[in-house]
Amino acid sequence: MRIAFDVSPLSHPLLGIGNYIHGSLGGLVEAAAGEHEIVAFAPTSVRGPERIRAALTDVDVELHTWPLPFSHAVRTAWSSFGHPAADRLLGRFDVLHFSDWMYPPQDGGVRATTIHDLVPLHHSEWTTARTRAMHGRKYRNAAATCDVVFVNSAFTGRDVEKTLGVAPEKIHVAHPAPKSVFRPDGPRADLGASYVLTVATLEPRKNLQVLVDAHRLGEGELELAVVGGEGWGEQPLLDAPGIRRLGYVPDEELARLYRGAEVVAYPSRFEGFGIPVLEAMACGVPVVTSSHESLDESSGNAALRADPEDAAAFAAAIVQARAERERLVALGLEHVRGFSWRAAGEVFLRGYEAARQ
Repeated sequence: MRIAFDVSPLSHPLLGIGNYIHGSLGGLVEAAAGEHEIVAFAPTSVRGPERIRAALTDVDVELHTWPLPFSHAVRTAWSSFGHPAADRLLGRFDVLHFSDWMYPPQDGGVRATTIHDLVPLHHSEWTTARTRAMHGRKYRNAAATCDVVFVNSAFTGRDVEKTLGVAPEKIHVAHPAPKSVFRPDGPRADLGASYVLTVATLEPRKNLQVLVDAHRLGEGELELAVVGGEGWGEQPLLDAPGIRRLGYVPDEELARLYRGAEVVAYPSRFEGFGIPVLEAMACGVPVVTSSHESLDESSGNAALRADPEDAAAFAAAIVQARAERERLVALGLEHVRGFSWRAAGEVFLRGYEAARQ
């Protein structure tokens, strides 16, 4: 097969969706084992090609990028007007796999996409107007035109079936995995005090205020270290004693921070999957996370769960996680061994092949 794979979001810093695209494309290349031709493509910003090439230095694919001024508007117009077909730009392909930012037209081949979550539909108050518009168009197009829809969890798969009306036989679950940099051996961060770590973009859905309140209930026994880039909407009140706002950090530093933490806490109200849960477990740290069902698959039986709206419950779970550290670390390391990007790539190949029959 010749597979055209959209990597447009890799022009931005690698967060949840970018990490999934990078990892799943790498897994697809590994699973293909040279038997299929994989072409990554992206109509992107003027600086986008450089960023995308840097993100794909460890992934052996043919890359086509088209630097464009006003690239978001161009992608939107390309998707909405339905021409030219992607085949004219990339040559004939057997599969077109598009991501979150556009839904390119095509003349032939299997049409595929990945849906990471349906948050903009269920909780529009947690998202921006641009996100709601962009994702809403993509969801409608995917439901109407795609031969195969990949999701990052069975929870998201059930949601896509129920909410978008996609036939269950078209839906394939390709779980994410942590990057190899996230492992238990290696240097640990030293912040000068014991700390709870949380990793999330500063946005309402990530629900970091509940950790701020839990930290206050802990009466300063542990500091709270917050890793995450600027977001939108109502912000957690992080300007308080014992709270360290670290901003966005590269993977190597994030791994050090995970390993140095007493506990990793992840109180998200709603996820597609929750990759930071796996990253923390892979680094040998106990995890406390939200009891929302969207985090069931990332947590398995290896994380302590707490009501994401209950600060006292999160504070108690953090105390318990410290007390049960050895047990939770062992469970986490065992749980995370069940996830690999190679396995995600194999799901992609099986989905493409099933859609071609």
